[in-house]
Amino acid sequence: MPGIFKSHRSCKSRYAALLALCLVAFYCVMHGTPCRGQEQTESPKDESLATVFPHSSTAPWWVSGQVNLVFQAHPDFHALYSGFNSLSPRAEHATSRVLTLYTGYRFSSHTEAIFNLESAGGRGLTDAVGLAGFTNVDVVRNPTLGSKPYVARAMVHHVFALGQKEEDAERTPTSLLQKLPERRLELRAGKMSMADYFDASSVGSDSHLQFLNWTAVNNGAYDYAADTRGFTVAAMAEYEDRKWGVRFAEALMPKIANGPHLDYDVFRAHSENIELEFRPELQKGRHTVLRLLSFVNHANMGSYRQAIQAFLTGTDPRPAIEAHRQQGRIKYGFGMNAEHELTKTVRAFGRLGWDEGRNESFAYTEVDSAVAAGADWRLERWRRPNDKVGLAYMSNGISRDHQLYLKLGGNGFLLGDGRLTYGREDILESYYTAHLWRGVYMSPSLQWVAHPGYNKDRGPVVVPGLRLHLEL
Repeated sequence: MPGIFKSHRSCKSRYAALLALCLVAFYCVMHGTPCRGQEQTESPKDESLATVFPHSSTAPWWVSGQVNLVFQAHPDFHALYSGFNSLSPRAEHATSRVLTLYTGYRFSSHTEAIFNLESAGGRGLTDAVGLAGFTNVDVVRNPTLGSKPYVARAMVHHVFALGQKEEDAERTPTSLLQKLPERRLELRAGKMSMADYFDASSVGSDSHLQFLNWTAVNNGAYDYAADTRGFTVAAMAEYEDRKWGVRFAEALMPKIANGPHLDYDVFRAHSENIELEFRPELQKGRHTVLRLLSFVNHANMGSYRQAIQAFLTGTDPRPAIEAHRQQGRIKYGFGMNAEHELTKTVRAFGRLGWDEGRNESFAYTEVDSAVAAGADWRLERWRRPNDKVGLAYMSNGISRDHQLYLKLGGNGFLLGDGRLTYGREDILESYYTAHLWRGVYMSPSLQWVAHPGYNKDRGPVVVPGLRLHLEL
């Protein structure tokens, strides 16, 4: 989340207060004490293992919370030069935190409203620049936003039954419905994250318990519509049948690249997202999903080629893509996402992504082609059924226009070493998530990045980390 430029004393006091809150919560957990005002409602036995406090499995309302703290560091690494947006080659460390309050109300068996408040603070390594596949997805790239709470999600969700047969649905903080028609039409409208519904993966999309790297959690080439914090306002329709589904969303784009403000003029800027999902039974009793994604963004984007030409002809003193933005430019791309349950305790996933790469990387990260593959392993054999080990490999690339723009000294919203000797940014990430007690999890992790920022003249860099996650 955003790097907060405050005094050392202010930072110390903020984290001391946060630590105190965590200790109080942990004390309550160990003594079985509920939060003030929280009703002790009936809960399934296994629910008490997943959250610190029990939650009703039948109530029409939902109130819960999450705390996610991530500490990361890196030692000195080799760098022939550094620029305005370079990952610092000097040893550093950083801590981020995200606090989320989940609320919801189920009006009927098919209609619900979701409202989430979130507070994000701390910072990322080098204030979250210098890597296309940044090491902590909880970090936002705008240090001016601060840690003031904001509305993350506020939406209405309605389900139209298209058949009589129903199936059980998992009750979660983002959906309280307990039964869903096997064949149905779902409508959502309001503030949401496209990444909650498009390019999702049960193996690689949960940054609180699984991977942390931006391009492990999401397809790096999917420049999904979002403000700086990762949310947008959208309307979404989804058709689901037993073996397949399709979803479509029309969403708002930010006014500027990686900007905090959305453009509400849908005739000027908007985004179309569509995904087909297939659930074939390739192996009896094993879960398999294949997703095919496409997106088209319309926004006030710059052209890499125009920025390069203006520099080479002497019009601009340096390549500056922000000086060559034009309303209505289009960025489109495609993605493929697959996951498969190999055994009862081992799952694998993979992603492929590509976007056109001529126009400015605008919302997510500076990636024009992406490959990712990984797996997780649940340690049931060692009587640790809620512990997991994960390993993933990511390889990110950019278009020729994007390469030349950076090589000539241009800056994106993430990258800019001053010059560039291009090489694909290759990343390995591993984690071990240990379930300590109820909703308390601890995860050591390790990431290795070759050619940070696509630059062969810099790196590799090793980033160890430690994550504490509380499900309240």
